[in-house]
Amino acid sequence: MTQIINPADWKPRFPILADSTYLVTHSLGAMPEGVFGKLEAFAQQWATRGVRSWSEGWWSAPIDVGNVVAKLLNAPEGSVVMHQNVSVIQSIIGSCLDFSGKRNKVVYTDQNFPTVMYVWEGFRDQGARIVNVPTPSTGPYAGIGVPTEQLLEAIDEETLVVPISHVCFKSSYLQDAKAICARAKEVGAMVILDTYQALGTVPVDVEEFDVDMVVGGSVKWLCGGPGAGYLYVRPELVEKLKPKITGWAAHAAPFAFEQGEQRHANNMMRFLHGSPAVPSLLAATVGYETVLEAGVDNIRAHSIKLTEGLRTNLLERGFRIPSPANPEQRGGTLTVGLREDENGPAFVAALEERGVLVDHRPGAGVRVSPHFYTDADELNAFADHMSQMRETRKWADHLTGTAAY
Repeated sequence: MTQIINPADWKPRFPILADSTYLVTHSLGAMPEGVFGKLEAFAQQWATRGVRSWSEGWWSAPIDVGNVVAKLLNAPEGSVVMHQNVSVIQSIIGSCLDFSGKRNKVVYTDQNFPTVMYVWEGFRDQGARIVNVPTPSTGPYAGIGVPTEQLLEAIDEETLVVPISHVCFKSSYLQDAKAICARAKEVGAMVILDTYQALGTVPVDVEEFDVDMVVGGSVKWLCGGPGAGYLYVRPELVEKLKPKITGWAAHAAPFAFEQGEQRHANNMMRFLHGSPAVPSLLAATVGYETVLEAGVDNIRAHSIKLTEGLRTNLLERGFRIPSPANPEQRGGTLTVGLREDENGPAFVAALEERGVLVDHRPGAGVRVSPHFYTDADELNAFADHMSQMRETRKWADHLTGTAAY
């Protein structure tokens, strides 16, 4: 049973909220004040324990911190390992795969975050056939996302892997992960679900989705900051995958310093490479624990209530909303469309001058993301600012040196 979120209970934990209306969580979540203590403790340990720190939590941090993320994914202990970012993770997974046979298709949509596309495009010279399903240019899904049926049709018996976004970064379109995983399983393909724009504001359950792998980062809704990406692999798949992009941290006996061919660890450590970025991982746990405390189901209900109210408000003011109208098909972000003669980065800069932080993406619009620390009054004020700037063209004062984030 969900509980009502009271933003006033959470605001004091996030220093930036004291002087900003923070609506840019989809880009960088607000930092919890507890991060100061985590980083201080890391520095104290380094200063006083020195090299002993490796055996006192540093070396095991990718698994220890991964176990906290596992709680957010409803994943078993030991099934999540931490990395620096999703680009590295996707590259490591890709290095496990054989594209030389007939089953060599990589299927995703043009709504994927570009970094993922860059990684998989790089496997073309190894035989990967990239199938990039386009978003319709007309109809109810125009510019928003690929209808589930259209994506499922592209996943066939020659598909090897489907690296797909759970929530699309431009439009906030929430894809049907369960249906995608079911179709992939039916034809013998694997799914890599990118929950970067979902986890922390949209419930994710690896058991319910029956998903092979999940990747993502902590920068956004998890309020964990940069440098803490996560990888979940279905336990029965772990020992079947042997990364070629690897390193000593992935070795079965890393401190034996064996020479020659890699001998992979028999657990999730096999997906590591070099030494872990310990301070980033430890700092990120504050955000994870805060989200767990608030409850993702509670956050989701609060998010839908706020975004629905804002959507109605902006539509009444004449703004276009290129995000799904159905909240069940939408993540935590609402995209506000602008006219052709309006400049998105200039709007962002003008809002920042008023103490409101958002961002803009080309071909989409101004992205707004209330979280569990946001209240309805802040969104009403944002809508007022948007109307005033449109009516007075005040945003035009910021056409040079505009913010992009």
